[in-house]
Amino acid sequence: MNSEIIKEKARLEACNQHREIGALRDSLQERGNEPYIDQQPSYFPPELVGHLPKNSNILYHCYLMELEQKFAYEIPVHDIVLVLRNKLEAELGSLHFDLDVDRGSLTVNFKYVGVINLSTKQVLLCRRFQKTLLSVLIYHDLKSLNERMDGDILGVETDYLLLPATGKHQRPLIIDWKCVTSVLFSCKKNDESHLNCSLPKGRARIVQTKDGPVCTCLLQKSLVHTPHTDQVYCTTGILELNANSRMQHRRGKITTYKEYYEERHGIKLRFEHESWVSGRHIFRVKNYLQRCRNRKEKELSKQSVELPPELCSIVMSPISVNTFYSFSFVPSIMHRVESLLIAANLKKMYSDHYTQNDAIPISKVLEAITTKKCQEKFDLESLETLGDSFLKYAVTQQLFKTYQDQPEGVLTSKKEKIISNAALCEFGCHRRLPGFIRDESFDPKKWIIPGDRLGSALSEELLFNRRKIYIRETRKMESKTVADVVEALIGAFLSIGGETSALLFMEWLGIKVDFHITPYERPFPIHAEKRLNVRHLESLLNYSFRDTSLLVEALTHGSMFREIPRDYERLEFLGDSVLDYLMTKHFYYEYPGLSPEQLTDMRSASVNNECYARSAVKFGLHKHILRDSQELDKQIVKTCNNFEKLSSESTFGWDAETTFTEVIVLTAVFVFLLTFMLMFGFLSLYLYYFSHLFS
Repeated sequence: MNSEIIKEKARLEACNQHREIGALRDSLQERGNEPYIDQQPSYFPPELVGHLPKNSNILYHCYLMELEQKFAYEIPVHDIVLVLRNKLEAELGSLHFDLDVDRGSLTVNFKYVGVINLSTKQVLLCRRFQKTLLSVLIYHDLKSLNERMDGDILGVETDYLLLPATGKHQRPLIIDWKCVTSVLFSCKKNDESHLNCSLPKGRARIVQTKDGPVCTCLLQKSLVHTPHTDQVYCTTGILELNANSRMQHRRGKITTYKEYYEERHGIKLRFEHESWVSGRHIFRVKNYLQRCRNRKEKELSKQSVELPPELCSIVMSPISVNTFYSFSFVPSIMHRVESLLIAANLKKMYSDHYTQNDAIPISKVLEAITTKKCQEKFDLESLETLGDSFLKYAVTQQLFKTYQDQPEGVLTSKKEKIISNAALCEFGCHRRLPGFIRDESFDPKKWIIPGDRLGSALSEELLFNRRKIYIRETRKMESKTVADVVEALIGAFLSIGGETSALLFMEWLGIKVDFHITPYERPFPIHAEKRLNVRHLESLLNYSFRDTSLLVEALTHGSMFREIPRDYERLEFLGDSVLDYLMTKHFYYEYPGLSPEQLTDMRSASVNNECYARSAVKFGLHKHILRDSQELDKQIVKTCNNFEKLSSESTFGWDAETTFTEVIVLTAVFVFLLTFMLMFGFLSLYLYYFSHLFS
């Protein structure tokens, strides 16, 4: 009978015996049997939610968002004030990050500037200002604005304010209240008796608008709506032209503005001698958090237009074009703030159970819950690779020392049940992780304008320890995404706090393992000196073993099952995970600039059976393999012959036809030198590990 068939039959009989005595009961919790529901919540941070009481003063905390413009542009940005009911923790209160703008980058720096008391009336005024400004910027029309301005809610909703900051020369007063009150503009309150004119004497004059007469100082810096085109513009100044001025059409035809409006719009201009106003299209609100924004869209805001005052209806005044430009970045800024707060809440939920393990930065948690679909500068993939390798290593060593009488096949089956995507997803769902995951690119039109009655339908949910959070919406999420985040969070804790930190987080998830030393027992005696030249092998490895029987087990092929009841497969089961973890950890820390793809490629290229087999041949270790298989003898001879033909200087043990990235080639020397420390099938790594773990 074929030796391989006999070997497999013996294994099956052993497994049946173990099942009969209950030896296959698992101390590690196996998951993955519960059905997964792909409709998962999307959490919203409670720090941005509140209840606005009636007729009382409210204490708010103010954060100055300093915008640093790192590009040349004719319109400079102005700072913005973020006003919150709750003070942010120190890490978030001084954060800074960059936005990718078409022209360059914009740095956002947060600075805590103190508290302020606002009355309910003031809060409602501020809400009206931000809803008007942000609605116009995002939707570019007044129809959506009117829907949003239909009353204010005094209840649970998004409760924070985004207000224009004063210039540095006007501080310590931080909020530009004159700009905030621009939302209250009315022509009826600004008639010919206008006294507080900002223009030099002699330049101010009254002009007729759609809603009535107004001073040019209020018209030249305002938000206007032209009903005949249903467009909104921000005005930038008064022009030296009127309805009788001549204009040239695109095809070269020359007419007056008055004639053009009558021909194009069917409108007869009445105040033909009044000066016109210069306007700009409203800026586009974009996702400025994207990793690569190579495609530059045509900006309508670059196109200036000439507007007859009599066709303009003033929506806000006075308000500058700088304010509009600055607030066009607000949705992206606040999306990053919301994401960081969500990450902070996940950290708090975990810290409720393990206060000694809270040193991980919120930014690292955010990285671990951000998928590649978000298209931002960071995502979870590198942390996932690191966490995946550590998880496999930790679970593998736990199974190995717990079930010392089990064959490799049983251990592998148990491991897969614990670390499969279905199992990890179940662990993650048990801890409510799906709600924290960021899994789609930011769309400014889906952003909730604070205080917006159309976008603030939030529902409350209680997490562990009655910690409160809010559900913004439900979204479809794949189970693999949840599993990836679980691995990335393990990697995040590992990268900051080391293995102990990662093990504590795994325990919180429900994956309980430890690195305690356990005696390695065998039910049969092995006399290493009778089987191997132990001293020669130790001299090759430059290491002396307390338990030399490990050498026999590591060098025994399955074809020797009649003479030696245990072969190398159990050690291979463990050693594979050890080597994978060590390689991943090395590349992650030594080359922090690697992309996730490069990290994966380097690990795959380094953990290479052929590479290590050739190293074993170079040391002559293949001569010590205990075997009783002619087929294996042929494979060893073939490997030795191929090794003699290849130049290690050109391929470092890899096939010459294989193509690697430049960074892999640069690190190939390190990888090849490391292989000289390893024996056939990762032998020396197994032995070194076991001589310490089980001695």
